[in-house]
Amino acid sequence: MRIYRNLQSYGPEAGPGVVALGAFDGVHLGHQRILDVAIARARASRAHSVVCTFDPHPLEVLRPEQAPAPISTLGERLERIAAAGIDATVIIPFTLEFAAVEPDAFAREVLVGCFRSREVIVGFNHTFGRGAKGTPALLASLGPALGFATHVVPPLSVGGVLVSSSTIREALHAGDVVTARALLGRPYSIRGVVVHGAGRGRSLGFPTANVSPERPPLVPAGVYAGYVWIDSPARPDDPGACLDVEGSPLHSRPISTRHKCVLNVGVRPTFGAGEYTIEVHLLDFGDDLYGRCIQVDLIERLRDEQRFADVEALRAQIRRDVGVAATRL
Repeated sequence: MRIYRNLQSYGPEAGPGVVALGAFDGVHLGHQRILDVAIARARASRAHSVVCTFDPHPLEVLRPEQAPAPISTLGERLERIAAAGIDATVIIPFTLEFAAVEPDAFAREVLVGCFRSREVIVGFNHTFGRGAKGTPALLASLGPALGFATHVVPPLSVGGVLVSSSTIREALHAGDVVTARALLGRPYSIRGVVVHGAGRGRSLGFPTANVSPERPPLVPAGVYAGYVWIDSPARPDDPGACLDVEGSPLHSRPISTRHKCVLNVGVRPTFGAGEYTIEVHLLDFGDDLYGRCIQVDLIERLRDEQRFADVEALRAQIRRDVGVAATRL
């Protein structure tokens, strides 16, 4: 997949496109359906499949106080979009100036003038243009005169629950990683670099990898069971990056096999630490991970974080947590 950081870098040599339009935060099952339609229509019409997305999220610019916490980083979004099989992604820097563009001007100048769109794919609730006045219905009405067809992907539900970024955030904020996994189509994950900690886990007999996350996790404090994927060593000049997204094409680093784990997200109240940390104990891996980039997939929430009377009580509970995780993973 080729990545373009602005509209100006996307040239006419790319040829006609079938464009999937949206923010794609989380690239959940609903988003994946939009991508699948774009790919299928592009193949049918011998055009390029193109994702047109935005960074930062429009609300971060228009109403920062209401901006939702991101489910995924831009790098994660690009990785998921690439995995779907999209040919190119264009990231439009979202600014107040861009937000003022009228919907019909966006359709004329961007969708047609830049992408040479033959077809445009959007979700049922997508809005665009000044004042969010652009709707799927407006796109459908503009398309015939501008030369493109509009496909609106209807809402998707899983187990009676609407698949949306908002619903996924609500589930994650409640610690319901099972529902989040069902709506995402994969586990919710935390990525980051392993850094040095206080060494308390090792002294308890359960050594932990202390993770410095790429983004604040959306789950509440607690103990979770999951899987760890170990990436290649982080770049010295960019210790927070787990995914190389430098121009085009997109390259991911090789990832090893997965390992079962128990992780604690919180402030370690037994030790009165107060500092928010992510500590991961791998059940079947004992090598040094310092400086390595890992991805932790959250599968199940085991319990709340709690304060114990002494270290022995904490050690006994960790032993129970490990036992439960080993049987459920």
